[in-house]
Amino acid sequence: MRGKAKWIVVTGGVISTLGKGIIASSIGMLLRSRGFKVACVKIDPYINIDAGTMRPTEHGEVFVTFDGGETDQDLGNYERFMDLKLSKSCSITTGQVYLEVISKERNLEYDGKCVEVIPHIPLEVERRLRVCAESSGADFVIVEIGGTIGDYQNVLFLEALRSMKLRGESIAFVHVAYLPIPNTAGEMKSKPAQHSIRALNANGLQADFVVCRASRPIDDLRREKISLFGNVPKENVISCEDVETIYEVPLLFDKQGLDLKILKVLNEPVKNFNDDFVKWSGFVDTIKNPKGSVRIGIVGKYFDTGDFALEDSYISVVEAVKHACYHQGVKPDIQWISSIAFESNGSLDGFDGLIVPGGFGSSGINGKINAIKLARENKIPFLGLCYGMQLAVIEHARNVLGWSDANSAEINPNTKFPVIDVLPEQKRNIKEKNYGASMRLGDYPAELKKGSVVKSLYGKDLVVERHRHRYEVNPLFKDKLEVKGLVFSGFSPNKKLVEFLERNDHPFFVGTQAHPEFTSNFLRPNPLFSGFIKAAIKFMSEK
Repeated sequence: MRGKAKWIVVTGGVISTLGKGIIASSIGMLLRSRGFKVACVKIDPYINIDAGTMRPTEHGEVFVTFDGGETDQDLGNYERFMDLKLSKSCSITTGQVYLEVISKERNLEYDGKCVEVIPHIPLEVERRLRVCAESSGADFVIVEIGGTIGDYQNVLFLEALRSMKLRGESIAFVHVAYLPIPNTAGEMKSKPAQHSIRALNANGLQADFVVCRASRPIDDLRREKISLFGNVPKENVISCEDVETIYEVPLLFDKQGLDLKILKVLNEPVKNFNDDFVKWSGFVDTIKNPKGSVRIGIVGKYFDTGDFALEDSYISVVEAVKHACYHQGVKPDIQWISSIAFESNGSLDGFDGLIVPGGFGSSGINGKINAIKLARENKIPFLGLCYGMQLAVIEHARNVLGWSDANSAEINPNTKFPVIDVLPEQKRNIKEKNYGASMRLGDYPAELKKGSVVKSLYGKDLVVERHRHRYEVNPLFKDKLEVKGLVFSGFSPNKKLVEFLERNDHPFFVGTQAHPEFTSNFLRPNPLFSGFIKAAIKFMSEK
């Protein structure tokens, strides 16, 4: 009988954004393909209880789990690579840990002991890790620690894992380090990686594997240096160079036997790959040789961070587009359209499809509405997600029905036509400033209208997608809105809430109150995105 789970801990050094989430996901994908049951946990050092109250331009996308957790985007990577449904318990933050310890202290659950940072904070971290392991029944739990080694915010998480290792837990430590190639030097430098490994050692931890991130494959000289100065066997120094697609990373690791070496360190038997790995490997080969490309515009406002653009704000949308394109044999040419810039001067010339993703607030909404109008009038395939669907309703009300004042109550609470409004329970949350984890979050079902486009795409009457929003299509305006081409094609089971819309005067114009991008993965694209890309390819071929 299978015993308790074993642990694979992924840490990072030198710089952040090395791709620890992709590396953790790739290891998990290989182990799952060998028949093991895998769970993943992301530990983030911020005091926020969850990612829901953070700016997308600072933190990136907020990924939503099926049970309503607002988490780091890496949980999306885990799900996309491993075809998992992860719980919100798989996301741990400093805020959660301290809140729990303080709550227990207030409730006298420590029996009058002096509650201290050590050992009580690391013990709470360990408890949360075990909850995830036990609830999932996993053979392996992959734990990714956010940030970099040397960040003081991570010390207590590392202390928890050090203590677990000391008490006999079976843990393999995978350290991800960056090897730069400075233009002035002209060679790959290993010293930053060496220092990050030493920083890991200073926390009482020894790397079993070092994954070397670089623009090019590492050579034997660099591998030998890292092995010697990092106290890691040479064969456990793994190259992870830049590749054409992130979905190639598992194949890169397979060639170096990383999963087999991890199984050896953890004293686990080797199992043969199943059909999923064969499919994955073959599919990566096909996407490298596309039959053409399709140009998709994404209208958003969460791009800018200083002088740079943060595409991570919409990472699940981008990956869902890629999945759908790959399965149609075309290369995605994704273009970012600033909704703020589009307010004054916008054109969709050259685009084969338009996506308006989720968002909040008034900034840039007129640009999004203008883009939706152009897509409607020029028969350009359109997909509206959450706020994108709501703005499609507003665009219809203003420009088709002539209700020039139509708006969302979020933007203009005094509008005569609040076609998008907030539910009564959400009004209480807003009044009481109860913003954290209080939206409509996680899985919700929808019944699809017979003969509708969305029903043909999903192929069933009842679908479940994930949500993250407060505002809804106002039921008071539903019947008045559903004219002149607009069709509400999906509702909540109680018929009160609009979940999907489409137009019967357009080749492909679909909106959903949900976030279908969260349920798309590499081998199984979401049906809405598949339908959208098929329509975009057809539009491209006909224009």
